[in-house]
Amino acid sequence: MVKRVLIANRGEIALRIIRACRELDIETVAVYSQADESSLAAQLATQALCIGPAKAADSYLNQDAILSAALASKCDAIHPGYGFLSENPDFADRCVQAGLKYIGPSGDVIRKLGSKSAARTLAQSAGVPVVPGSDGALKNLRQAKALAEEVGYPVLLKASAGGGGRGMRQADGPQDIDKAFQEARSEAVACFGDGELYLEKLVVNPRHIEFQIMADTQGHVVHLGERDCSIQRRRQKLVEESPSMALTPALREEMGRAAVAAAKAAVYVGAGTVEFVLSPEGRFYFIEMNTRIQVEHPVTELVTGIDLVKEQLRVASGLPLSFAQEDVKVTGHAIECRINAEDPERDFMPCPGTTAFLHLPGGPGVRVDTALYTGYEVPPYYDSLAAKVLAHGSTRLESIRRMRRALEELIIEGYPTNASLAHLIMHDPEFVRGRYDTGFLDKNLARLLELARTCDRLMEGEEKL
Repeated sequence: MVKRVLIANRGEIALRIIRACRELDIETVAVYSQADESSLAAQLATQALCIGPAKAADSYLNQDAILSAALASKCDAIHPGYGFLSENPDFADRCVQAGLKYIGPSGDVIRKLGSKSAARTLAQSAGVPVVPGSDGALKNLRQAKALAEEVGYPVLLKASAGGGGRGMRQADGPQDIDKAFQEARSEAVACFGDGELYLEKLVVNPRHIEFQIMADTQGHVVHLGERDCSIQRRRQKLVEESPSMALTPALREEMGRAAVAAAKAAVYVGAGTVEFVLSPEGRFYFIEMNTRIQVEHPVTELVTGIDLVKEQLRVASGLPLSFAQEDVKVTGHAIECRINAEDPERDFMPCPGTTAFLHLPGGPGVRVDTALYTGYEVPPYYDSLAAKVLAHGSTRLESIRRMRRALEELIIEGYPTNASLAHLIMHDPEFVRGRYDTGFLDKNLARLLELARTCDRLMEGEEKL
């Protein structure tokens, strides 16, 4: 096993990695920016090192500073978490060149899958269905227009190097394509330093289904079932659950085989996620593969009982997977709600601030992953994720009821969050019946926000039941 791991990340995922390492008797080195000096990760790691100013470009994206810290603290491995450098192939290469184990796939594999257009071609070669669209990157706007006419509107223009819903624009007709192309390319350059785009036919009202895979250096590739990530705002996931109400056992098996085939075609090693869209007619299409641990990985951990971060550490140490495909059993149902420091009433504007008071829910079947504590200041420099609240039950209805209870117990004072909105989603009849798609929030947001306002007035005693 690796002996000492540098965690090239922050927040709740840094804590998650520290906890897994502690249980495996692995020492940890947390790196932090000046804004994160008081973070729990910096306090709980074996050692903590400041690597630069608050701005991410000067700290968590500073490869030289991170590698220097790893070597100076005598680490033998680096865990990138998610975001920041986790899907940067050059960073993965530099770790290996410095004599460090990179906890994730190789730089070559990240390059192969990091380009969404190249990943699409690879999936096709493995016999995995893909959404009709461009074969490779678009050369120019003229080609985009011609292809859009060929596959039929609406279409999506997507950054080849993209992720997290960024660098993506929808065109509903010829009148939209020029603006969508320019905006997608500009955002792709700003977010990823790469303006390369590709085009896909937009599958209207799909479910967003992703399969968790794990692969070791011995060639074993296993999937751990699916997560339904269809509750989204601007293609940013808000609620995830497993298993999906949209899949039959036969479809689940078919999609699982496709996910494993895509990973094998890439000669993948480590934890990864193969993402699909599922049409209302029951056809599924590959859209991308994420070459890292996902924000929503605890959903899979709850239903399978498998610690994915520990498994990452085992694989990085050269050990085989601790389980085979036939050992993976999904038990019960799990839901995750992402709680963000943002104001839904102000177009979800991020709202950093000091955590004046914090009370976390507990009890049977409830898990909370967070780096918050009372007095902790949420910095304005990074993403707005404050906590992940998870509920697990023997049935989907039990997990929904546990999530309602958990969100009712959750208290975060000092800044707005989307917790009330998440609580209302858990009561929505369409969600409870499992009859929703990626358009759910667009269709229901105004109604849900009005309900939230009514609930707030009732709590304040301004209205009577």
